[in-house]
Amino acid sequence: MEIAIDDKTSLQIRRTYKAPVAAVYAAWTDPEQMKQWVGPGDAWGESEVTTDVRVGGRYRMVMHAPDGEVHRVGGVFREVIPNKKLVYTWAWESTPERESLVTVEFKPSGHETELVLTHRRFFDTQARDRHQQGWNGSLDRLGRFLSR
Repeated sequence: MEIAIDDKTSLQIRRTYKAPVAAVYAAWTDPEQMKQWVGPGDAWGESEVTTDVRVGGRYRMVMHAPDGEVHRVGGVFREVIPNKKLVYTWAWESTPERESLVTVEFKPSGHETELVLTHRRFFDTQARDRHQQGWNGSLDRLGRFLSR
């Protein structure tokens, strides 16, 4: 796991999964698979996920925190290259004016997949740091989901 922050309002996380690109991409784009791993920690319940994976299509995730709090995020796909790259906006329903941008790249590495997640244009460094923690939790869960 490598984390690089290229400026104060961006983060980048790299992970390698022991699964082919098509499986990792499907886990990231199929709502039935996504709902099983999206969320910043194992104590979080199964998420509600809807996706329309095409340029201009929308997605929405509803995550349930252990304390009962509900977190809703959504956005629009800006770029979709199957099994290679997704780019989409990211805005919490509680703060829609704070729209940021997520890029997920899927790179084959033998029988494994390197996933590079770049999240840019955070409102401030505190938002970046909270998202870094949340993404790492979700990416840990994704790894466990893919290894089943």
